[in-house]
Amino acid sequence: MDGKKVILSGIQPSGILTIGNYLGAIRNWGAMQDEYDCLFMLADLHTLTVKQDPACLRANTYELTALYLACGLDPVKSVLFLQSHVSAHTELTWILNTVSYPGELSRMTQFKDKSLKHADNINMGLMDYPVLMAADILLYQADVVPIGADQKQHLELTRDLAIRFNNRYSETFKVPEAYIGKVGAKIYSLQEPDKKMSKSDENVNAFISMDDDTDTIMRKFKRAVTDSGSEIRRAEDKPGITNLINIYSLFANKTPEETEKEFDGVSYAEFKMRTGEAVAAVIEPIRAEKNRLLKDKGYIDQLLAQGAEKAEYLANKTLRKVYKKVGLLPRVRI
Repeated sequence: MDGKKVILSGIQPSGILTIGNYLGAIRNWGAMQDEYDCLFMLADLHTLTVKQDPACLRANTYELTALYLACGLDPVKSVLFLQSHVSAHTELTWILNTVSYPGELSRMTQFKDKSLKHADNINMGLMDYPVLMAADILLYQADVVPIGADQKQHLELTRDLAIRFNNRYSETFKVPEAYIGKVGAKIYSLQEPDKKMSKSDENVNAFISMDDDTDTIMRKFKRAVTDSGSEIRRAEDKPGITNLINIYSLFANKTPEETEKEFDGVSYAEFKMRTGEAVAAVIEPIRAEKNRLLKDKGYIDQLLAQGAEKAEYLANKTLRKVYKKVGLLPRVRI
């Protein structure tokens, strides 16, 4: 790390991502690497809070690592690693559990939501998830953390735990701030444009996956829901067209106003086709590069091992300090 502010970002390897994930996070990482000291973590331990097929989890982890690299993540500029490869994450979680309160964890919105969705598997990991997330962030003394609206509450808990620990044991952790990147439009379902695009949608025509080929992308956009009327303009009563305008604008690097002007008088069918082409032009090279990387899993294993070594060095610096603060004896090497 070379003295820049530290930023930590992590995504769970629980399935292929959508263009919403790409636009909201991964696309910005290339520029972020020049501005910050970046750590990019595949949060595989977090996936275990809900039941996983072990073979699928392993495959998804390789897929997401390859996708990160294909999207421009540079393992020389940044630290790319698996959460489970750095044991300090779970070790610090135990220490932070001693300054966490059951009441504040049970009030977490995601715990409530996931408990309803997975009523047959309400486990302690589900409740303790925010403490592990806090450990992920605090281990690396992160200055800033990119978060979505659903993680805001977890970052607040992270800040609370850092302050609580610092007050009890003296200054130890940086208190992280939220990273607010360039504001991009939210991406909604192609079939129900009042709902956020989601990879878990049962209707495969509702989302564009980062693994979709050009033919699939074009077919899904042809089937995209539009609105009454014929004008290509943003409006509250035109959620379908508004969503497509936002998607086209982001992939074509234009403002929504420029898009409206460009497609003035153009039919919905033509606009949907052009939007599909703009998306495919960006996604297809990424998909091809990801598939090329997946043919050499040994190379991916090597990069992850190197990343884990770098991350472990940084994490253990913090962990040794924490152990000393709470009164644990250092291990004497014989």
